[in-house]
Amino acid sequence: MSTDETVRTFTDFYRQRGHRPITGSSLLPPPSDSVLFTTSGMHPLTPYLQGRPHPQGRRLTNVQRCLRTTDLDEVGDSTHLTVFEMLGSWSLGDYGHSQSLRWGYELLRDGFGIPPERLHVTVFGGDGQVGPDTESLRTWQDLGLPVEPTEDENWWSNGPVGPCGPDSEIFFWTGGPGTPPQGTPTTDPRWVEIWNHVNMRYRRHEDGSLEPLPRPGIDTGMGLERLVTVLQGQRSVYDTDVFEPWMRLLPPLWDLDERPMRLVCDHLRSSIVVIGDGVRPSNTGRGYVLRRLIRRLLTTLRRDGRSRTLTDLPLELIGHTLDHFRQSYDPGTVRELLLEEELRFTKLLERGQRVLSRPEFKGPLSEDDYRYLHDTHGLPRDLVAGLLTTD
Repeated sequence: MSTDETVRTFTDFYRQRGHRPITGSSLLPPPSDSVLFTTSGMHPLTPYLQGRPHPQGRRLTNVQRCLRTTDLDEVGDSTHLTVFEMLGSWSLGDYGHSQSLRWGYELLRDGFGIPPERLHVTVFGGDGQVGPDTESLRTWQDLGLPVEPTEDENWWSNGPVGPCGPDSEIFFWTGGPGTPPQGTPTTDPRWVEIWNHVNMRYRRHEDGSLEPLPRPGIDTGMGLERLVTVLQGQRSVYDTDVFEPWMRLLPPLWDLDERPMRLVCDHLRSSIVVIGDGVRPSNTGRGYVLRRLIRRLLTTLRRDGRSRTLTDLPLELIGHTLDHFRQSYDPGTVRELLLEEELRFTKLLERGQRVLSRPEFKGPLSEDDYRYLHDTHGLPRDLVAGLLTTD
C-alpha cells in the first residue's frame, strides 16, 4: 500500500462514519499561539476540544504536517523524523472512547490488513489523581488484544496546563520474519507505537488540579510515515516510497554511512518544508530552528569531506517534497535560499577556526569561554564543539 493509498484508506474510513475532512494547516500556528510550530494533529483543534463549537461539526478527520525538535537527537534511527504527517480523527463531545478504540482496531485489521497477533496495546493504570482506565481495558479485552496497564506512559497532555486525559496506545511488533511477538511494549523495544487514542476528559490548571471538561472529546493521532513503514514491510521510514527518491539520488552523490545519510535526508527535507511554509533563516524564533536544521545537516555532510556542497542537491528532490506536502513554491527559489545559508555557514566556520586558533582557546574550554564565543563572535556551542572535534 503506497503512502497516497494509505491516506485515502484512512480518510475514507472516517468519512464513511460521519467525519468531515478538514484541511491540514501549515506548520505555522495562528498568531495567538505561543509555540513556534504545529507539533501534533490536534494542535490547531485545541479550542474545539475544550468546548468551542467547530463550524464543520463534531466528527472530524485530517492529515496534518507537524514539526518536532524534541526528538532531534533521535533522528537517524528507524522511526523518528523532524517533519512528518499525522493522521487524525476527532470526536468533539460526540461518541466515546470505547467506540474510538473499536473503530481503530477495525481500520487496522480490515482496512490496512494488519494481523491482530502483531498488535499490543497499553492503557492508563491510574495515579494519585485519576483512577485506572477500566473502560479501555475492558474494550481491548473484548476485542481479544493483549493489553498492558501503565502508570506513567498513558497520560496525554498539551503542556503543563490545558486539555489532557488518559490515552490508549497501539503498538506493532517489528521483530521480523520468524520472530514471534515477545514481551510487552514496556519491556521490548521491538514493539513500536503506531496510534494513540486520547480520552480528552480534563483541563489541568496551573496549580496541578484537574477540572472535568464539560464536553469530553476524543483525539487520535497516527504518524503516517511509521504506519507506511509497517504496511510496506520496511525496516525504517527511510525505506518507504515517500523517501524513495531521496535514498536513490543522494547516496551516489554523497558517500555517507547509514545514520548520517538519514539525518542529512531528514534535515534537508524538513528545511524544504519549513521554507515552503514561508520561514526564512534567522537568529531567533522559527528562523533559528530552520538555521539550526541546515547547519546540523551541513556539519554532518562535511564531517568527512569538506568538498561536499548543496550545489549538488537535485532540484527533483526539492520539487518532490514540495509536491508531497502540497506547497506551491518554486523549487529553484528554495534551492537558492539553501545555498545562501550554506555560504553564511561557510563564512562562520572560517571565522570560528580563526578565533579558536588563538592561544587562549587551547585545551578544554570553560563555560565562560563558550559564553564569550557565542556572545562576542556569534559561535554557537554545538558549532564550537564540532570545530574542536574536527581539529
